[in-house]
Amino acid sequence: MSSGALGLALLGVVACDSGCSRPKTTKTTPQAESAGKTAEIGPELKKKLEAVLAAKGGDYVPRTKHKSADGSPKYTNRLILQTSPYLLQHAHNPVNWFPWSEEAFEVAKALGRPVFLSVGYSTCHWCHVMEEESFEDEEVAKFMNEHYIPVKVDREERPDVDSIYMSAVNRLVGRGGWPMSVWLTPKREPFFGGTYFPARDGDRGTRKGFLTILGEQSDAYKSDPSGVAARASELAGQIKNAMSSQASSDFVGRSVVARAVGLAASRYDATWGGQRGAPKFPSSFPVRVLLRHHRRSGDRPSLDMAVATLHKMAEGGMYDHVGGGFHRYSTDPRWLVPHFEKMLYDNALLTLAYVEAFQLTKEPDFERVARETLDYVAREMTAPDGGFYSATDADSLTPSGHREEGYYFTWTPAELTALLGPERTRIISAYYAVTAAGNFERRNIFWTPRPREDVAKELGITVAELRSTVAEALPLLHRERNKRPAPLRDDKIQVSWNGLMISAFARAALVFDSERYRDVAHRAASFLLAKLRPGGRLQHSYNVGRATGPAFLEDYAFFSAALLDLFELSSEHSWLENAVSMMNELEKHHADASNGGYFLTANDAEKLIAREKPGHDGAVPSGNSVAALNHLRLSELTTEDKWRVRAETTLRAFARTLNAQPYALDEMLLAVDFQTDVPKEVVIVLPDDSKREDAPGAAELLAVLRATFLPSRVLVVASERALEKKLGKLVPWAADKPAKDGKARAYVCERGSCELPTSDPKVFRKQLTEQVAGR
Repeated sequence: MSSGALGLALLGVVACDSGCSRPKTTKTTPQAESAGKTAEIGPELKKKLEAVLAAKGGDYVPRTKHKSADGSPKYTNRLILQTSPYLLQHAHNPVNWFPWSEEAFEVAKALGRPVFLSVGYSTCHWCHVMEEESFEDEEVAKFMNEHYIPVKVDREERPDVDSIYMSAVNRLVGRGGWPMSVWLTPKREPFFGGTYFPARDGDRGTRKGFLTILGEQSDAYKSDPSGVAARASELAGQIKNAMSSQASSDFVGRSVVARAVGLAASRYDATWGGQRGAPKFPSSFPVRVLLRHHRRSGDRPSLDMAVATLHKMAEGGMYDHVGGGFHRYSTDPRWLVPHFEKMLYDNALLTLAYVEAFQLTKEPDFERVARETLDYVAREMTAPDGGFYSATDADSLTPSGHREEGYYFTWTPAELTALLGPERTRIISAYYAVTAAGNFERRNIFWTPRPREDVAKELGITVAELRSTVAEALPLLHRERNKRPAPLRDDKIQVSWNGLMISAFARAALVFDSERYRDVAHRAASFLLAKLRPGGRLQHSYNVGRATGPAFLEDYAFFSAALLDLFELSSEHSWLENAVSMMNELEKHHADASNGGYFLTANDAEKLIAREKPGHDGAVPSGNSVAALNHLRLSELTTEDKWRVRAETTLRAFARTLNAQPYALDEMLLAVDFQTDVPKEVVIVLPDDSKREDAPGAAELLAVLRATFLPSRVLVVASERALEKKLGKLVPWAADKPAKDGKARAYVCERGSCELPTSDPKVFRKQLTEQVAGR
């Protein structure tokens, strides 16, 4: 790439006749002339950008259609200095993007321009569409560069920025989504917004295109700056008030769980499971709440709704039958046609649901789905050092070189026949409902809408033969699919989502007795502690060898929950010590001392126009929901009363929402269920010098524990010697409990009062499952 071309991009001078790279001479306003002078990149930064580009090497393929004859990019902007995969995708747009920074708003103020804020993420299909239609369009880019300061934000790196301006867009147009497009004053206050905009009038049937809207908003800002500023200030005030902390209320009781279950029943899709309507998100139906309600109340419909929903999701096309794992959501009521992104958090949360459902029902398909999902993550979403990547894209390249949503995951009968032969294709096509017409863009998404028994009978084979053929075919299909260009992967490692997935691996390792899953969880947690906690202060994400950005509420809450799960899996005291340390750090920097609960950002973080205290569980749980449960678990483990106080303070902070809209905080209902139960304190004491897996009698006791769905409990499995040392001091109720006659011994306690210790698995099972009447 020539330094001249780089300079043009830096100056934002992108208007160019087709096929040329020279700046076009145009009339400019005084502000535009000022932009050329004030925004000009100095030689030092220009040199830095050139060096970063050169360091990418000869194999680097710029993600842009604007390339010189040698394949080098015509344009390079400041985003090339970032680590976010999403921002790097836009580093060669002709738009003169700034990252979110003080510099961007200072330049906007100096030039008297508004800021155009674009928020998205790397695997967002419509973000890619808007990039191709608008941000790669030189005419659109030229207008943006001359009239705005364009700012790009990765919503996964800056959830605080995303949340504030999504609130603005929802208030302005009644709905939000990504890509998010927001017009701001230099004071960061929003005055106009929306989501995806087609580039020009008439495109995709729209009346006004993005270029026209850019012109209208620029004119409005220039002609009435004080009026725009006043409206923006008013909207910013509304956002601040909406996100401000409310006074805490009386504590909520178990009745809110029953009300949430009633709401779920009223919205339940009796045919396809989950919530009625479309699109269908896994998080929109509180499966784990239903499982807990059934355990304590015996309510059969709660269990039936949860089980049917899990079956239908796993049978649908939203589940990747070839490679394992779930896509982000279904576009139809049948869970058939997904939005083909795969998100780490979805797969973590769904794994937890399937593991718990397996414990409760012992249905083999639930174990299979959980294992296949974890195997997919371990195989395709795990970095060499152990952390988990964030997501994969919905789009992939077709043989013709075009990007299409879902191509990578779909099949034609001809492709199956060429790979499997006619007879196996006949069986696979019947089982996965493959047809010549297809069910998606003339291709086929695999799904299993009919029971195996019905398919086998129609084919004239046994169910065992059907299972065998499917088992033979899937590895062949997976290997063949891997020859296709894979969807892009967002390889940043986020602490929050990693915490969710560590929990999934740790819980599955315990229930399935899997050393491999335990090792995956250990490696991931060790990586986060080593690379994302420099100087003891947690960071948010990691990519290209760098930890970036201060941690948010969810990072502390989700990772601390994972550490508690690892402690219960291994009883290694360091996991518990780190969880305690991080939850104390959360208290120090994020707590709302006046009204309870926790703010998204730390008290020493960048000051934005509002400071949010999250109070809604969406696709990803609220950090406050998970923090509340962490406090309750720590209270039971350590017996320190401060954890109980913090838990109750957090739950009271959201009592109004829980009472009025319990469905909005379904993850917090897990904490309510724990708090309103009498949790069991379980310790399995091993004879000294024996390991968990080979201590006499331990395997039988652990088998009972694994098979028992008991969410309201804390667990220690350790030797007598370990309990006499540091571990016994950290978990005092587990100390001074001996094994007997060289055999493992189980103690089941409640609030410090213990049942008779036992080495008999049948007695142990009864102690675990006994419930006091009225709970």
